[in-house]
Amino acid sequence: MKTQVKALVVGGGAVGTSIAYHLAKAGWDDVMLLERDELTSGSTWHAAGLLPLFNMSFATTHIHQYSVDFYKELEAETGLNAGFAVVGNLRMAQTKERMDEYMVYASTAETCGVPYEFLTPDEIKARWPLINTETLEGALYHATDGYINPADVTMAMAKGARQRGVEIVRRVQADSFEWTGTHWNVTCSKMIEKGGNLIASDEQVVITAEHVVTASGNHAQRTAKMLGIKIPAIPVEHQFIVTDVDPALQQWRKDGNPEHPVIRDADAQSYVREERGGWILGVYEKDAPAVFEYGVPDSFRADLFPLALDRIEEQYMAMIHRMPSCEESGLKDDFNGPICYTPDGNPLVGPAPGLRNMWLAEGFSFGITAAGGTGYYLAQMMVDGEAEIDMASLDPKRYGSWMTTEFAARKNEECYDHVYVLHHPDEERPACRPLRTAPAYDRQKSRGAQFGFVNGWERPNYYGPLDAPDNFDHDGRSFRRGAWWEHAVEEAKAIREGVGLIDATAFTKHVVKGPGATAFLDWFTCNKLPKIGRINLTYALTAAGTTRTEYTIVRNGENDYYLVSAGAWTAYDADFLRKAAEDKAPEFGYIEIQDVTTQWGVFAIAGPKSRDVLNSVIKDADPATALTNKRFPWLSARKIELGMCPVNAIRVAYTGELGWELHHPMEMQNYLFDLLEKAGEPHGMKLVGARAQNWLRQEKSYRAFGNELGRDATPAEADLPRFIDLSKEFQGKAEMEAIGIRSKCVTLLIDGPSDADPWGREALYDGDTKVGRLTSGGYSVHFGKSIGMGYVSPDLAVVGQKLKVKMLNQLWDAEIVEDSPYDPKNTTIRVDG
Repeated sequence: MKTQVKALVVGGGAVGTSIAYHLAKAGWDDVMLLERDELTSGSTWHAAGLLPLFNMSFATTHIHQYSVDFYKELEAETGLNAGFAVVGNLRMAQTKERMDEYMVYASTAETCGVPYEFLTPDEIKARWPLINTETLEGALYHATDGYINPADVTMAMAKGARQRGVEIVRRVQADSFEWTGTHWNVTCSKMIEKGGNLIASDEQVVITAEHVVTASGNHAQRTAKMLGIKIPAIPVEHQFIVTDVDPALQQWRKDGNPEHPVIRDADAQSYVREERGGWILGVYEKDAPAVFEYGVPDSFRADLFPLALDRIEEQYMAMIHRMPSCEESGLKDDFNGPICYTPDGNPLVGPAPGLRNMWLAEGFSFGITAAGGTGYYLAQMMVDGEAEIDMASLDPKRYGSWMTTEFAARKNEECYDHVYVLHHPDEERPACRPLRTAPAYDRQKSRGAQFGFVNGWERPNYYGPLDAPDNFDHDGRSFRRGAWWEHAVEEAKAIREGVGLIDATAFTKHVVKGPGATAFLDWFTCNKLPKIGRINLTYALTAAGTTRTEYTIVRNGENDYYLVSAGAWTAYDADFLRKAAEDKAPEFGYIEIQDVTTQWGVFAIAGPKSRDVLNSVIKDADPATALTNKRFPWLSARKIELGMCPVNAIRVAYTGELGWELHHPMEMQNYLFDLLEKAGEPHGMKLVGARAQNWLRQEKSYRAFGNELGRDATPAEADLPRFIDLSKEFQGKAEMEAIGIRSKCVTLLIDGPSDADPWGREALYDGDTKVGRLTSGGYSVHFGKSIGMGYVSPDLAVVGQKLKVKMLNQLWDAEIVEDSPYDPKNTTIRVDG
C-alpha cells in the first residue's frame, strides 16, 4: 500500500471508481482509491441501475450522456460485461401539461445531442401491447437509454482503473485530513469486522496526497465534519420492489419480442422495468424520511431499512393499472435503502470551499447515471484546470455557510418527493421558506410580492393582485405563460414608461482593500479598473481563459473597492476571490477581503421618472442639480442622503433605463422603502420583480452570469470586447486569446407561439442544421414578441440572420438583431435632468 500519491480518492462506489479511472486515463499515473468496506457496499449495491439521459440541467445532461456512451465501451477495454441493457427509456404523460414538460426536456436533450422521439398512445400500444395506454397523452422516448448492473459497472471501472495503474485498497478508512500548505496528510485506519460491525482498528497509516477527492456517498456528513465544511448531502429512504414472474411478460419474450424499455409513469411517481420475467417497481413517494443526518452508524453496512408498503400503496396500484398483467404476480423481493440527495437534486462536484486541492463528488441521487460523466469532467477540472462544459451549476459552493443540517435534510426530503412532480422552469419549492429575508420582506409581501428562492434569500419574482379572487393561483406555474406573466408585463412596462422599484438585496457584495488591492484586481479582472468615484463592469477569468465571475467594481479610494456580483453565487465568488488574493499577496502586497452581502440592502430604481422620485427626497445643498449628469454622470458612484438614510448610489441600471442602484445600510431598509414608496406615488411608481427585470435586460443584450456567461465561454465569445483591456496582463488572458472565437453570443427576436416564450435552453437551427442554443429567453414588452439570447457559430452571428428556434417541438422563426435592440445608443440611460 502506497503512502505517497498524487491523488487520493476516498470512496469505492460507482462515482469514486469512475473518478480514479478517469484521473488515470487523463495522465495521472499515481492515483489511489480507498474504500472503508468493500467496493459497491454503499448505495451502489442496492441501486436500480437506471440511466435517465436527460435533465433540465445542461451540465447534468452532458454528464449523463457521457456515462451512457462510456459504459457501452467498458467491456471492450476491461473484458468485463457491465450489464448494460440498452432497452430505451419511455417517459409517459397522462396530461397535456406533462407533455409540455417533456418538450422543455427535449430542448435540453437536443442542445446536448441526446436523441429522442415523441410517441402517441397508439404508437406506444403498437410497440408494447402489455402497456395499458388508457389516460395517456403520449410519451417521450430515448432509444439509446436503458439500465445497467451497478455492481458490474463499478467492478468494470475498477478493473479499468487498475489496468491504468490505480491502486485500490479496501477496508481502509480515512479518519482525518490535514493540509500542510503543499499537500494533504490523510490519517487512515485499517478496518476490522467485529460482531457484524465494521470498526476502526488501532493500526493506522498516514497517506500523503497532493490532491484528495471525497466520494463518500452516505458518509458525506462524516466527511464534512472532518474537513470543517458544510456538505448538504444527506440520504433519503428509497424503495423499490421486485415482483415474481408475470406469465404474460414471459410469453411476450418467448414470442421473440424485445425487452420493454424502462417505463416511467411520472404522473404516478414511479418507474417500472423488467427483471427476470417479472417487474421492478421503484417509487418516489411523499413522506420518505431523510436518514443519517449526523452520520452513518457503525452497525449499518450493506444494509436496508424495513419496507414501508403503506407509503407506496398508491404507486403499486398505479403499476397494476398501467401493466395489468402483473396483478397476479406476487412480491418476490423488496429494497428500502439510503440514496443521497441535495436540496436541488444536483450533485456537488468541484473544489471544496476554503480548501486547497480538496475536491468533492457528493450527493448523487442518480449516482449510477452520473458516475461515468462525473469522473470524466472532474478529471478535466483537476488535470486541465477546467472542464469543457460549465460545471458551475454543480459547484459545492452554491450553498453558503448559512446552510444547516436541518435545512439540508428537509430540502432533500422535498427534492425526493419532487422527482416526478411537474418541473416548471418557473418552479418555486416551498420547503424551509422563508428563511433568509431582507427587512422589507413583510412590506413587499403585503403588496402582493410572490417570492423566488435565491441562495436562501426571498426575492420578489413578481407582484400579484391584492384584490385577487379566492381561487386566484399566485403559484400557478406553467411551461407556457404562467399566471404571473401578465403581471410581469405590466411591471416591465412601468420601467420602460414610468418608474419601478426592484429589490436587489440578494446581490453579492465584497469590499477589497489594502496596499495590494489595486495591483491584484488589475490582474484578477480583464477590464480597466475604474477611477475613484467611477464604476466598471468586468470579468474574472478561469485559468483556462473562460468566464469565472462577473463583477461591477466601484472604486471608493486609491486602494478601496466595492465589488457587486450575482446573488446566487456568494460563497462561490468569495472562495475564488480569497484564494486568488492569497496566491498573489506575496507579489502585490496585503489584500483585505470582506463579504458584506448581509450588511447592505439594495434597491434599484429605474425608468424615465426615476430622477423625479429621487429629487423629491434627496438631501443636498442644491437638490435640483444633485442628480444631473454633470454632478452624477452615468457609470459613477456617489454617497448621497435620501431623507435620513445614507446611501451609496451607483448610476447604473440592469434594465437599460435611467436609474440608480441604492446601496443602503440593511437596518435602514424599511425606512428607505417607505420613503421611496411615498415619493413614488405621485409618479405612479410600481414595485417590480425579477422576472420583468430579466426580460428588460435581454432587450439591452445584458449578459447574465450562469446564462450567457460561464466557464464554457470566454468574454470575447460573449462578444464583450469593450470590457476586455488587451493592453494589460490579466489572469487567463493568454488562454482566452488561444481559444479564439468558437461561438458567439447574439440576441434574437422570435416570432414564437402566442401563449409561450423561450426559457433559455432551446436549440437554434439554420434550416435543418442545429447551429446553437439559447441561454436566456423571455418576452419583450418593447417589441411585443419573444426575445432570447444565445450562442451560434461565428459565421452566423450577423445582424439580420434568419434562424429557427425549437419550442414546444416546433420550429419558430427568429432573427438575429443588433446588440441592445432597445435604445442601442443608450440615449435613455444617459438622459439629463
